Amino acid sequence: MIKIEFPKQQVQIRQRSGVDEIFDIIRKKWLRLSPEEWVRQNMIHYVLLKKYPASLIAVEKEIKLGELIKRCDVVIYSRTAVPFMIIECKEMKVPLSEKTLEQILRYHITLPADYLIITNGSYCFGFQKTDNQFIEIDKFPGYPE
Repeated sequence: MIKIEFPKQQVQIRQRSGVDEIFDIIRKKWLRLSPEEWVRQNMIHYVLLKKYPASLIAVEKEIKLGELIKRCDVVIYSRTAVPFMIIECKEMKVPLSEKTLEQILRYHITLPADYLIITNGSYCFGFQKTDNQFIEIDKFPGYPE
């Protein structure tokens, strides 16, 4: 398990017409604040603080799995535009399970990345692909230079 400490109050939250909204710093727009969106936006701020380039982060990246259209929560690309990391976010009350891992592994079929991260904001698990298998890691990887 990876220990993640989200930055204190980096995300911007507002209320508009009685609806709570959170600002997506990557897509530059306000979104309805849901429990999963809170985790996703805090995770984005976390990777930005770890010096990941904002210009190489895609949020809710649309992919095609057979005939299905799916969205990856966060995809981080290398400087050569190759998928480096996929992050799947769940709301805090959703336990991270084998089902969550299977979901991100399906995304990996279309977007083969070196790292897979699953988080619910409370817990975070990471995996690194080496020799055609995934090895669990215990710390968040730095961005490659």
